[in-house]
Formats: sequence, structure tokens, C-alpha cells
Amino acid sequence: MIIVFDIGNTNIKLGLFDGDELVETLRLASASKTSDEYWLLVKDMLDVKSLSPRSIEGAVISSVNPYLNYTFEHMVETYFGIKPIFVGSGVKTGLNIRYDNPKELGTDRVAGCVAAYKLYGGPCIVIDCGTATTFNVVSENGEFLGGAISFGLKSATEALTDTTARLPKIELAVPKKIIGRTTITSMQSGIVYGYSGMIESMVRRIEKEAELPQVKVIATGGISDIVNRCVSVIDIVDRTLTLRGLNIIYNINKQ
Repeated sequence: MIIVFDIGNTNIKLGLFDGDELVETLRLASASKTSDEYWLLVKDMLDVKSLSPRSIEGAVISSVNPYLNYTFEHMVETYFGIKPIFVGSGVKTGLNIRYDNPKELGTDRVAGCVAAYKLYGGPCIVIDCGTATTFNVVSENGEFLGGAISFGLKSATEALTDTTARLPKIELAVPKKIIGRTTITSMQSGIVYGYSGMIESMVRRIEKEAELPQVKVIATGGISDIVNRCVSVIDIVDRTLTLRGLNIIYNINKQ
């Protein structure tokens, strides 16, 4: 059994894999905690499954938050007695990365594309709806062609309410109508449907530029379900995509 960590700017996602089966997941806040504090939370997850640390034989970490890298590396080495694989330069992914500077590429984007190509085939566009929204393009032959980075839905909502004096904080929800009759429904409409319009426009432009008429569009991330209700371009929603990609990367590199 292995444990995988996807360390993001807002959340940390953990997964336990028994072979290709994802048996447990956990989401933590990307807060300033010690390795011991994070361990107590991870230990609770293991206890739920009646697992001991000795049952974990490997670990892999994807991180876009370098301030937490040592914390998790230290936790894994101390409590599991193993050295984790960090996704990055020198780690095999199974993809041909055609990026001008591969070191600039977020490892979470790589992991998501690895899983999308392995599980659903190519060509594909992977949309990760997180703190930022990333569009990632993989060819039929497993080449990572590049993509785009835009604002996230939650961060856009926070920016709107934080920079205006009279607009309230709202719940992210899909309103019944585009034309809102209250301030809250008007904000929900503009934010959710406006964001969804950006998703549709970007997908259409990527399809045209990359000449990918039969491309699969796969969405992941915390708000992918909301987005999927408002657009017609998404074929598959898989919120565990990045975790599954990390498991695949571990199996490629475990020797």
C-alpha cells in the first residue's frame, strides 16, 4: 500500500492506494503546522482503516507549496520510515513534456495529465478547477503540449467581495436563472455563469488551435461538479484525478 500527497496552495489532498484501488482520501488545509501535527491527522485516517504505518511501503508527493515540502518529507521519513518520491525533474511520468522550461510546470498539472491519459486516453484537455484554473493539453501520443492558467472561481469570488464595499460574501451555487433579482443571485449568476463561459470559450479555442476535434475534456478539482452543471464541453468529471496520477507515477518510478 502507498500514500500519495497533493500539496496545493489552499488544500492538501491525501490518498491511500492498494494497487490501483483508491481506498481512502483525506483533505487538509494548507496551514502552518508541524510535521507532528500533520502526522496526527494522517494517523487518524490510517486508524479508520485499521492500518499501521508499517503497511505503507511507499510515498509520492506533488507540491506547488514549497514551504511545506520539508514538513511532509520529514513526516514521511519519521513516521513511515521511507523516503518519498517528489514529482519533479528526473522523475519519469510516461508523458513527453513539450514545455519550454519543464521546471516551471506545476507538478499537480503533470499528475492530472498522467492519470487522464492513462485512464481515458488522448487527445485530452484536463481542466483543474482549484485555487487557480489550469487548462492542460495532451496529444494522442502522450505529449504534454502546454495549456493556460486563469483565475479560480473561489479566488474570483473573494476578490469581488473583498474589493467592493457593499457586496456580501456569498455561497457558490448555481442560480436558477441568469437574470438575478437580488444582489446575491445576481452575484451568483455573474460569477458562476461568467466563469463557465470562460471554460467553454477556452476549450473551443484550444480545440481549434491544437486541431483536436475529437478531444476528451476531463474536469477535476473541488468545484468541478458545479462547473459541469453549467457547461456542455466537459465529458468526464474525476475529482481524484491528481491522486490517481501520483499513484501511476509512483509505480513507474518505484524501482
